[in-house]
Amino acid sequence: ASVSEPAQKCCTENIQPFLTSILEELMGPVSSGFTEVRSLFDKEVNEIIQDFQKTNDMTRLKENVDQLMTLPFNSVKMEPCYLKVNLLQELLQDLKSRFKVYHIDFVIQRTQNFMQELMENAVYTFEQLFSPSRQADSAKVATAIEKVKLRVLK
Repeated sequence: ASVSEPAQKCCTENIQPFLTSILEELMGPVSSGFTEVRSLFDKEVNEIIQDFQKTNDMTRLKENVDQLMTLPFNSVKMEPCYLKVNLLQELLQDLKSRFKVYHIDFVIQRTQNFMQELMENAVYTFEQLFSPSRQADSAKVATAIEKVKLRVLK
């Protein structure tokens, strides 16, 4: 009871006025990282579509979709996404000194984990939605892939 009032006063005067601007600053790198995840997924599926349109090979299509499923675990392809979030390192240094924010690496790592999880969900959903279309006429498969991609990106 004796700590509650001074703690609330401290938060109200020294932290709450800055929360909106802090969140806006942090969301820049986070948003660009998630946008990069979206772009990577889009690019990879577009490559699958282009390859299928060239080859019309259902076996190769299955291999490409299987390879897409490993995308979240491909550190080389995911690295540009992760690098966008590394900008948090600089932003959080300022917060560390002003608000005693510690464990900056943990915040960045958790954000990168969420990015990987988002990609896992995207490729899994893509595979689940596209799976029934594999039996379709090969002329309709490229269109089906595009529709599924757009649905996942939505």
